[in-house]
Amino acid sequence: MQAYRRVEMSVGVFVFLGLIAIAWLALKIGQVGGLGESGYTLVANFDDVGGIRKGGDIMMAGVIIGRIDSVTLAKNDQATMVLRIHDDVKITEDAFASIRTKGIIGDRYVRITQGPSDTYLKPGSEIEETESAINIEDLISKYIFNGSGK
Repeated sequence: MQAYRRVEMSVGVFVFLGLIAIAWLALKIGQVGGLGESGYTLVANFDDVGGIRKGGDIMMAGVIIGRIDSVTLAKNDQATMVLRIHDDVKITEDAFASIRTKGIIGDRYVRITQGPSDTYLKPGSEIEETESAINIEDLISKYIFNGSGK
């Protein structure tokens, strides 16, 4: 009977540790609860972010280098985006941030293009040069209404 109880305890401990490992992994992968947050933050202001949301990708040369921490309205006419960049990636002070789309109708992401400067941005700095999202509806309406007046 004692051996049976020892086996039950061993299985219980094993299952408990397995559940803890799965919960930790889910939090780490989902970047919830501060466990998945590493890196440093930069700020960028855009005229139009085109619906991009928190958690969106930040890419450079086609490689994901971070995630978007937050998107808020500032000054009632601009969107301020807080970008969390991986620690091993350094962004030059003359870098250019633009909002792009993956494929024709894919998700939106922020693309960072490095400049020629040798000076890097410090954590919390602002990326000065930004390019807003291209709004397809606006382009189509400009084409339709400007083309009909000829």
